[in-house]
Amino acid sequence: MGIFDGLPVPPDKAYLREELSRIDESWAAARFDSLPHVVHILTSKDREAEAQVLKEQSDVVEDVVDEVVQSYHSGFNKAIQNYSQILRLFSESAESITALKIDLAEAKKRLGNRNKQLHQLWYRSVTLRHIISLLDQIEGIAKVPARIEKLIAEKQFYAAVQLHAHSSLMLERESLQTVGALQDVRSELTKLRGVLFYKVLEDLHAHLYNKGEHGSVASSMHERYDELPTTVAVTFPMSNSQSLSRRTKLMKGDNHSFADGSYRPSSIDGSSFDGPDEDLDISDEAMPDGHIGSMRANGGNGNMKDIKIVSHQIPSWLSNSTPDEFIEIIQKSDAPLHVKYLQTMVECLCMLGKVAAAGAILCQRLRPTIHDIITSKIKAHSELVNSSRSSNDQTAQTRGLHSVKGQLESYQLSKQKRQNGMSLSRTLLAVSPVSPVMAPTGKAQAAAKELLDSILDIVVRIFENHVIVGELLEVKTAQNGDMNTPRSLTADANWSPDSEASQITGGYSIGLSLTVLQSECQQLICEILRATPEAASADASVQTARLASKVPSKGKKDGSEDGLAFAFRFTDATISIPNQGVDLIHQGWNRKGPNVLQEGYGSAAVLPEQGIYLAASVYRPVLQFTDKVASMLPKKYSQLGKDGLLAFVENFVKDHFLPTMFVDYRKGVQQAISSPAAFRPRAHTVAPYTQSIENGRPVLQGLLAIDFLAKEVLGWAQAMPKFAGDLVKYVQTFLERTYERCRTSYMEAVLEKQSYMLIGRHDIEKLMRFDPSSAYLPNSVGESNMVNSASDAESLEIESELNELLFNLRPIKQENLIHDDNKLILLASLSDSLEYVADSIERLGKITSRSPNQVADKGKTLASFADDYRKLAIDCLKVLRVEMQLETIFHMQEMTNRVYLEDQDAEEPDDFIISLTAQITRRDEEMAPFVAGVKQNYIFGGICSVAASASIKALADMKSINLFGVQQICRNSIALEQALAAIPSIDSEAVQQRLDHVRTYYELLNMPYEALLAFITEHEGLFTAAEYINLLKVNVSGRETPPDAQDRVLYILSH
Repeated sequence: MGIFDGLPVPPDKAYLREELSRIDESWAAARFDSLPHVVHILTSKDREAEAQVLKEQSDVVEDVVDEVVQSYHSGFNKAIQNYSQILRLFSESAESITALKIDLAEAKKRLGNRNKQLHQLWYRSVTLRHIISLLDQIEGIAKVPARIEKLIAEKQFYAAVQLHAHSSLMLERESLQTVGALQDVRSELTKLRGVLFYKVLEDLHAHLYNKGEHGSVASSMHERYDELPTTVAVTFPMSNSQSLSRRTKLMKGDNHSFADGSYRPSSIDGSSFDGPDEDLDISDEAMPDGHIGSMRANGGNGNMKDIKIVSHQIPSWLSNSTPDEFIEIIQKSDAPLHVKYLQTMVECLCMLGKVAAAGAILCQRLRPTIHDIITSKIKAHSELVNSSRSSNDQTAQTRGLHSVKGQLESYQLSKQKRQNGMSLSRTLLAVSPVSPVMAPTGKAQAAAKELLDSILDIVVRIFENHVIVGELLEVKTAQNGDMNTPRSLTADANWSPDSEASQITGGYSIGLSLTVLQSECQQLICEILRATPEAASADASVQTARLASKVPSKGKKDGSEDGLAFAFRFTDATISIPNQGVDLIHQGWNRKGPNVLQEGYGSAAVLPEQGIYLAASVYRPVLQFTDKVASMLPKKYSQLGKDGLLAFVENFVKDHFLPTMFVDYRKGVQQAISSPAAFRPRAHTVAPYTQSIENGRPVLQGLLAIDFLAKEVLGWAQAMPKFAGDLVKYVQTFLERTYERCRTSYMEAVLEKQSYMLIGRHDIEKLMRFDPSSAYLPNSVGESNMVNSASDAESLEIESELNELLFNLRPIKQENLIHDDNKLILLASLSDSLEYVADSIERLGKITSRSPNQVADKGKTLASFADDYRKLAIDCLKVLRVEMQLETIFHMQEMTNRVYLEDQDAEEPDDFIISLTAQITRRDEEMAPFVAGVKQNYIFGGICSVAASASIKALADMKSINLFGVQQICRNSIALEQALAAIPSIDSEAVQQRLDHVRTYYELLNMPYEALLAFITEHEGLFTAAEYINLLKVNVSGRETPPDAQDRVLYILSH
């Protein structure tokens, strides 16, 4: 870029720029040397041409200069004019300043002569303004009492306290202390301080128990529901490191406690309460039923949604207040209205310096108020029950709590009038130690749970308010020291919050509130359970009195401070109250004293008399209550929640309820299994067997009662999961006794009987286990029956081997058999009943094993008891099967003593066959209602095989037979086939096939020898070699048999 590029050359003369660019830049050097250019021209060959070039370049430069001058000429002119104007203005200013200096010097000289007179006039004006201000203040202070009374009437308490504090500060000024006209105003303000205190305390007390205009019930009507917040910001910060609950985790920041700098803490002055001498009564009317379930700041119930302020407008009770830092914090807070109102009331008490007095009164009123609220709630429930009973008939379903006393009385009356013909359901109810309404799922349990749920929910809401107030007082105590002197007075810097915290709050604290609330709840539970106070603890009063005087130490972070072990009391413990609290008590705040606690709660109006079994319905509400309380408590009070109401209920259940239950149910079990009818099969049963108890499954009364009691005890376990292990052990004890009784009944039926001894033999037991018919037996726990996966040949071999062992027992004696059909029916019914109980126990065992509180026991479990019951049921079925097989052998062994050489064709089977078939038919009909079809098949399924084998083996013992004898035997098999085929559960085709085999065998006796040989040749495997040889050994009338007949048969069978 050249040095001439920035010159202002117009577009129409762009050639000048090009010409200018050809000029060497050395011509524009700062120190131009012309000698080289002169020498160059002089030494040039064409001097004229070189001079002409220089002349042309000079013309170009002149043209460019002309263009530059034309472009900047106007600007140059204006700059010159401005500079001239500036010079002129400076000259004029210098002249004016010189004149001003002269004027100022002259003014200074003149004012110096009047200086003293002006000072006197200024001082007089200041004095007059101060006097006018004092007169205005005096006039304003004179109107303050009326303004305060008006604000009190409008319930603008914070504005009234602000005005009172500000006026008191003004009266403390030295300039106003000598004004005699203000003495009456000062006296009125002193009285109004007491009136304000009473009004504020009365409103705070009402809102603590959700009775006030801005309580949690009322605030829910003005605020829309929103998602439950995890924390609620309380508007007072904390300056120390003490642990707070979730509700005050956001209470950190700058000191926002004072409305302005004039409010300062002071030392305790020890003065008594100011105010009227008349008694002040705070209404303790019960809250309307149904309004208690309002939303709250933070909840123990995770399914509820809390109310949350959407806009940040000033609440109505602060509308007339003077804006200050507290109001700004309240306005910015997202806490619910009732929380803000409690904060405002606490702030008012702090500004009035009446915290100790308020705490003392709240302590004294806490127990009577809670008692009245609980009593009123129960009374409301009772009235609801009575109104429902009068408006609805007995078949209508009533909502809420049900009156169960009448049902209990009717149950007791029916229990007294029961007879032998009573129904099964009444029989079961008779063995239970509790009435139907008191059972785990009875109406009494539901009623007690509903009642306690509603009352504990009220207590939780009340305690939530106490936590809010208690934490506010703790924070203010840690920040401000003494809060029992009006903020208009000076403060003492040497104050120890740890040593005097209890005195500063008048004994009121979160720990004390929780202790009293849980104490009242415990007394209610004792009344519901009909338990005496001694059931809680022997020295409850002493421990609670010690607890009440304890204050949690800020220095202990783990919540293990001494004296914070929860203990209940049944008389009020002495609380250390400052002098102000004592004066208030003398003024009448304790008119409802501890005597009210002796009146009870009136729960008998809605609950039955058998109260101890209501512990099951009490446990879960108390557990939920403890969880909710624990979520509200600051960390240092956590031990109170652990050692509170839940510990009492758990100790009561462990030390009183469980032992009582065990004794009662043990008596019920003993009554159930020792009754004469306990193991007596039912008469008039339904002919077809049914699996359903409701449709008439004939389970033995004793076992059905035990199953009912076991389910009922485990029902208590479900209601109290923590004690499920103990209750399961109770059930195991009952099942063990019942099993022994069942075993005794079983042994009475089979003692010294051959069938019982046979199933105990290892060889027979093994064969019976591998027998395909064992698939019909019930499965034991953890085992599976041997499914018939073997071939037909293997099955026949097992069956043949088992039959051979039974045949070796011949001759069967009658005294070794069970001829009493009642015993057989008992075994059948016992087997089915044991299986029913085993299945029920197995289901219950699966349910209890899923319980998280179920402790693994190295001993027997419910599943092992179910296995024992099922094994005994299987033994009963095995005895019945073997017994029927032995009965068959007992009757069929008569064939060997009979001669089948008939003269004519008989029309009837043999007598022993008639007796056997009659016995089979009779026993089948008698057992049919007591066992299922597959069990029936198992019991009677072995008869056919044994009878067929016995018939074929009987030929070996016969010496001779004729045609009529063969027909008689065939007729016997037909009669037996008809009897077995009549049993519905038996496969008639299999029976026919087996007995056809017998008839085929005996009909071979009618064949000539050669025809028999031909049959053997064609059917070598149809019968065994011994059976074929027996056909030849017997002497058949009219058949000729060669001497080598047996050898020829053996030869055929061997090739």
